[in-house]
Parts: sequence; structure tokens; C-alpha cells
Amino acid sequence: MSKSLKRVRAALEASGLSHELREMPDSTRTAQQAADAIGCALDQIAKSIVVEGEESGRLTLFVTAGGNRVSTDRIAGILGEPTHPAAGARIRAVTGFAIGGVSPVGHKTPIQAYFDPRLSDFETVWAAAGTPRHVFGIAPEDLRALCGAELAGFVED
Repeated sequence: MSKSLKRVRAALEASGLSHELREMPDSTRTAQQAADAIGCALDQIAKSIVVEGEESGRLTLFVTAGGNRVSTDRIAGILGEPTHPAAGARIRAVTGFAIGGVSPVGHKTPIQAYFDPRLSDFETVWAAAGTPRHVFGIAPEDLRALCGAELAGFVED
């Protein structure tokens, strides 16, 4: 078992929250691939988007519904500075996850997180579990609490 998957599994088990961990037969690197493999709606996929502040250099996690796109203007308004997508090497160094398997939980270094209200429309949402082939299902409010995320409007209309 990979170190990344072990961290996610440990975080889920330590939380005591109900969840379902699955290994998929094929890659779930994209939200659409994950939705197809799980058999759920695209918006039930909780995508982890990591941005870097252009002034502070701080990484921030935005957990959004699979069909949504984040708005750079809205993110800048929330964070008080412009941002850009964080580089894969920086994401791995801070969170411990490679792009395509970035989990919203189990980070090596905790980072500030924001949560898309759209995810709350579902009984269960699915997120990456640290590898391109592992996902976990969890109630959206449990996921939000577990990653310490604040509800915020940061997606394009």
C-alpha cells in the first residue's frame, strides 16, 4: 500500500466517520473518469484544486464538485491576493500527493481549505484517496469537517 493511501486511510479511520474506501480497476485521475468508474453523478466527485498565492506563496485547497470550474477572480477575492495553479512538485512537497490523486484529507502539512456548497446537495460524495486508483465515499458535511474547510462560493457561474 502506498504511503499516500496509508495517510488517507489513517485520517479516515482516526475520524471515526462513516466512509467507503474503494480501489478502482482503472485510473480515476479526472472527475469524469472517477464518476464513470464509481457510477455516480459528475458533481458527486469532490475535486481537490490546489492554488498558490502569488504574493504569499501559501497553498490553499478548494474542494469543488466535479462539474464545476473554479473562478480565479472569486478565489483571489476570498484569499485577498491573486493565485495560480500550484505546481505538481510543490503540491507533492506540501500535501504528499501527486496530481491525479490529491486527497482533501491526510495531507503531510495541513493547509487552509474551502468547500463548494454544491457538494452538500448529495448524500455521498467521492474524493481521491491519495492515488489515481483509490477513492473514498463520505457524507459531504463529514468531508468538510474532516478537511477543516469553510463553505465558500468560488466557482464560475
